[in-house]
Amino acid sequence: MQSDIDIARAATLKPIAQIGEHLSIPAEQLIPFGHDKAKLSQDCMDALADRPNGKLILVTAISPTPAGEGKTTTTVGLGDALNAIGKKASVCIREASLGPCFGVKGGAAGGGMAQVVPMEEMNLHFTGDFHAVTAAHNLLAAMVDNHIYWGNDLDIDVRRIKWRRVVDLNDRSLRQITTGLGGVANGFPSESGFDITVASEVMAILCLAENHKDLQRRLGDIIVGYRRDRTPVSCRDIGADGAMTVLLKQAILPNLVQTLENNPAFVHGGPFANIAHGCNSVLSTKAALKLSDYVVTEAGFGADLGAEKFFNIKCRKAGVAPDAAVIVATIRALKMNGGVAKADLGTPDEDAVLAGCANLGRHIENVKKFDVPVVVAINHFTSDTVEETAVVQRYVESMGCKAILCTHWADGSKGAVALAEAVVAMTEQEKPQFKLLYRDSMSFVTKIEIVAKEIYGAKGVLINQKIRQQLEQWEAEGYGELPVCMAKTQYSFSTDPTLLGAPSDFDVPVREVRLSAGAGFIVVICGEIMTMPGLPRKPAALSIHLNEKGDIEGLF
Repeated sequence: MQSDIDIARAATLKPIAQIGEHLSIPAEQLIPFGHDKAKLSQDCMDALADRPNGKLILVTAISPTPAGEGKTTTTVGLGDALNAIGKKASVCIREASLGPCFGVKGGAAGGGMAQVVPMEEMNLHFTGDFHAVTAAHNLLAAMVDNHIYWGNDLDIDVRRIKWRRVVDLNDRSLRQITTGLGGVANGFPSESGFDITVASEVMAILCLAENHKDLQRRLGDIIVGYRRDRTPVSCRDIGADGAMTVLLKQAILPNLVQTLENNPAFVHGGPFANIAHGCNSVLSTKAALKLSDYVVTEAGFGADLGAEKFFNIKCRKAGVAPDAAVIVATIRALKMNGGVAKADLGTPDEDAVLAGCANLGRHIENVKKFDVPVVVAINHFTSDTVEETAVVQRYVESMGCKAILCTHWADGSKGAVALAEAVVAMTEQEKPQFKLLYRDSMSFVTKIEIVAKEIYGAKGVLINQKIRQQLEQWEAEGYGELPVCMAKTQYSFSTDPTLLGAPSDFDVPVREVRLSAGAGFIVVICGEIMTMPGLPRKPAALSIHLNEKGDIEGLF
C-alpha cells in the first residue's frame, strides 16, 4: 500500500466552498486559506446560535503503546462511514504540533484511506493558529520582563515568576535557561525555560473559550507570578490581555477542511493531553454540532487521560454531553499490554491478547461510569488472526458491549460501516443521563482521590502537607470549584510507564500542583511529566525533504 503522504497527495480535493455548502454554510461566511481550507467567520458562528445540536460521538482508546492504536484514523474512518450510510456527519480533531512531526510520532491527520487533507499543510503551518498561540504566550513573557526592567511597580518577586516561554518544537536544551545575561541593558538575570506550544495555558484557553470576550477574560486571569507578599500577579495586571487577544483574533475561529472522501472535518486547537485537557476547541465542536447530525471527535491518549478530561473538563465547561463513545484497540497493542515484546507482536498469541484485554476492560468500565454507551473498534492489522480477534470480541461481549472489526485504514468508509451502524443504533436508543465523576463543590483532594481510585484503580493518593496547604489556599481564594487536570504517564494506569495492563494496589504520588486560572482548572502532576520533549536519536526530521519536483517527502 502507498504511504500516507502519497495517498493524501493523490486525493481529489473539492473546493472548500463545496465542503461548506454540504453543511449549508454560505461561501461568504468562510474565510478561505487557499482552495482547500478555510476558517468559519464570526458571522457564521453567530448565525448558528439557535440551531439544534446533532449527536456527539467520542473516540478514545486503550492505553497507548509503541504498537499503535489508530485513534485519529478511526475517528476519520467513522466520520466517513456515517456519511456513507446517509448521515450528515463531521469530524472534529486537533491540529498537529511540529514537535511530534519532526520527532518520532509523526502527523495527526489519520492514516491510510482514513485521513484528513490537505495532509501536508495540516501537519505543518496550516492556518497559523499555533504560531499565533506561540506569539501571544511569548508576548506576555516579554511584557513581564519589561515591567520588571522599568521599575517593577507591581513588586513582582523575580524568584516567583511562573510564566515561561514556548516554541512548537522538541528542544531539550531549552527546558531550563537563564535569561537577562549580558549586562544592565538586558534586564535582570533569572532562571526560566521553554515548554512546547501545546503545553501553553494559552492553547488550553483558546480551546475552552466561547468567544472573543471570553478569550480576553480568560487570558487576563492567567497568573504569571507572585509579589513579595505572595499575592498573585495576573496577565491583566501586566496589561497584556488585550494585545494577546488581538494576536489570537483569527486563531480562535474554527478551521474547516475535508477527509479523503470529501466529508467535512473541523481541525482546531491542540492542547497537550497531560498538562491540559487534550481536546479540540469548544468552538469547533459546538459549531460542528449545529451544522451536522453526527459529530465524531477524539480525546488525547487513552481513556484514563483523554476521555476523563473530555468528560470532566470539556463537557463540564462547555455544557455538552456525549451520546456514545468508541474505544479503539488493536490486537498488537493488546498483546503488548499482555506482556509480549514489540519484536514479537507479529506472532499469534491468543493468551497474550486475553491478558491484555484487562486494559481494555478497565477503560470500558471507566467510560460506563459516566453513563455513556460504549462500543469497541478493533483497528485491523494484517498480522491479526481470526482467532485473536474472536478472543477480543468474546471478552467485550462478556462486559455487555460489542467489539467490531474495522478495516478503514485499508478500505476507507467501507471498512467502518459496521461500526457506524452500531454507533447509530446506540444513539437512537433512549439517551442515558450523562453524569460527571465529581461535583464542583468537592474539595481538590477529594476530586484527585476520585479520579485516582475510580479511573486509575489506585488504592490511594500520596499528597504531602505543603501541597495540601496550597490546595486549601486556592480553595480559600475562590478557585475551589475548578476541575482537576491530572497529569501522569499515558502508558499506564499508574504513574509507572512500565506497568502495563490493568495494575492495582498502587499509590498515585502527587509531585506538584499548578493553577491554570485562565484555562479554568488546576493541574495535578503525578510522577515525571515532560512539558518540553526532546528529539530521539534518529528524529523524523532526518527523512523529511523536498524532492526534485518540490514535493515534500518523508512526512507521515
